[in-house]
Amino acid sequence: MTGEAIAFYVLAAITLAAGAVVATSPNLMHSAVALIPALLGVTGLYVLLNAEFVAGIQVLIYAGGITVLILFVIMLTEGGTGLRIRQRNEQAAIAAAVAAATVALLIAVAGRTPWAHEPGALPSYTPGAIGQSFLGPNLPLFEGTSVVLLVALVGALLIARKETGE
Repeated sequence: MTGEAIAFYVLAAITLAAGAVVATSPNLMHSAVALIPALLGVTGLYVLLNAEFVAGIQVLIYAGGITVLILFVIMLTEGGTGLRIRQRNEQAAIAAAVAAATVALLIAVAGRTPWAHEPGALPSYTPGAIGQSFLGPNLPLFEGTSVVLLVALVGALLIARKETGE
């Protein structure tokens, strides 16, 4: 087994374990903090794919900014109290069946796909081309994302505001 394969399996295990903590932790703050190693594991996978620019953006935007925003919203709302709330889901059996069907479908599709055995040409994505894409045709999407984040922050502030006597 090569070092690259070992690194892949280690990063995949970190990402999956942290994702499991995010999905199953009864404490909302622990779930939010567990996002950091999950997103950093994905960053490592990007580095293995030689997508260093995307890895850098992953660290700056997701592991840094979005996680801090989520923690900020949790602390501004009642989720930051640290109380352990038992979350019940009566649809766990249905969810497990849908997940198993999805996995079976993905395995079937991957098994029937004719994968190329020779290396392909590298895409011509450079940081400059990505920047031009952000400032060109994708500018409304990029700005729309920032508006959604701003609305979420303002909504958290309104929810967290203590009601005074009316």
